[in-house]
Amino acid sequence: MRVMRFAGVLVVAASLSACTAFNVATHRVSGDPVDAPGGTYRADPQHTSVTFSVDHLGFSRFVARFNEVAATLEAVPGAPEKSKLDVTIKAASVDTNVAELDRMLAGSDFFNAARYPDIRFVSTSIVRTSQGTGEVAGDLTMAGQTHPATFTVTFNGAAPDPLTGADKLGFSAEGTLDRSEWGLANWWPAVGNEVRFHIEAEFTKPES
Repeated sequence: MRVMRFAGVLVVAASLSACTAFNVATHRVSGDPVDAPGGTYRADPQHTSVTFSVDHLGFSRFVARFNEVAATLEAVPGAPEKSKLDVTIKAASVDTNVAELDRMLAGSDFFNAARYPDIRFVSTSIVRTSQGTGEVAGDLTMAGQTHPATFTVTFNGAAPDPLTGADKLGFSAEGTLDRSEWGLANWWPAVGNEVRFHIEAEFTKPES
């Protein structure tokens, strides 16, 4: 009897594996955001990254990232200018791969994460520049100061997730800012003031 049950489990597991493999192999996304279902989406933390780079003594661009990112997208595909994006990054999650530097950046001489734990971006306008690209402008708050920032966005695709069936949207974004505008000018000129951001994000529409 146990052998039969075990064999049954193997058959079910094999069927599920074959179904998953088929779903992934036949998975296709639409590159036109108009095809995406509207509604509220949340960033998938396992497939979303925010990295940034700064000049280091003219030798290279030093690359770091934030490990805790949350975002909500109110998507209106037929009228993207009506969509809304709200992003919150935990300042203390800055990750340079150098523990002492992480502590310095999170400390009172830079982000001051104890007093200002959140870095926040709230969109004020979204403009579609082509079928799959656009510009998102908004208010960026860091270390207690708020200034405008603009990011260029590429829409990568929309489709149901082949593994979960949930509606998903994918984006890439880039932007450049002058950190000194937010009062974060420490270590210049050894560290450049120009900060280049690169963002990869997958948004999932939760089941209602």
